Amino acid sequence: YILPSPDEIIRAGFAEKDILFKAARETIVGAVIGFLSAGSIGFALALILSSSPWIKASLYPWVLFLQMIPVIVMVPIFVLWLGPGLPSVAIITFMIGFFPIVANTTQGLISTEKNMVDLFTLYNASKPQEIFFLRVPYALPYFLTGLKIAASLAVIGALTGEIFAGSASGSGGLGFMVVIYNSQLKIPELFATAIVACALGFIFVSIVLVLSWYLLRHWHESVAQKNS
Repeated sequence: YILPSPDEIIRAGFAEKDILFKAARETIVGAVIGFLSAGSIGFALALILSSSPWIKASLYPWVLFLQMIPVIVMVPIFVLWLGPGLPSVAIITFMIGFFPIVANTTQGLISTEKNMVDLFTLYNASKPQEIFFLRVPYALPYFLTGLKIAASLAVIGALTGEIFAGSASGSGGLGFMVVIYNSQLKIPELFATAIVACALGFIFVSIVLVLSWYLLRHWHESVAQKNS
């Protein structure tokens, strides 16, 4: 009863496949919106933080402060502001994946090789040219590392949001189904939901790994050496 056998979990998964498939689609929507928002806004903020030492010194502590706030504490506030359902789920997913992207990308942008920066200065490159033709390519592996971390957390964030933010339409994602199955003591169905959520996490991370390989395969040693 507490730990169902694998065949019970498989049977429960097949019996609930339509419900789980619909719930997985809801979870994917919230995870994708939060993940893409974290990637784009996190990259933009990293550009701002790396543009000047005094900007980084004044803003980065606030980023760290926000990172220290447990997301679970913010969930009731998000529900009050945005209401239950997809908006709250997306913002919770965004909060979980945002900070790894900002931290990694900022570190990459400010760690550009000094000799290359001096070379751009020698050739009178403008600040935008230095950023977009030198610092951004140099920081790309760092950014992709942040994306990998955010991708591994995206489904977790969406599930957390669905569990605590509920559903506005009476039907929800996998997190909402966790609450339903738990209240009904459907333990095999809970394990089947966990397997589906795990599969979604693998899909998210795999997509980022393929993107990383595609962008770095011709020039970065982390991928080029493996290909050779």
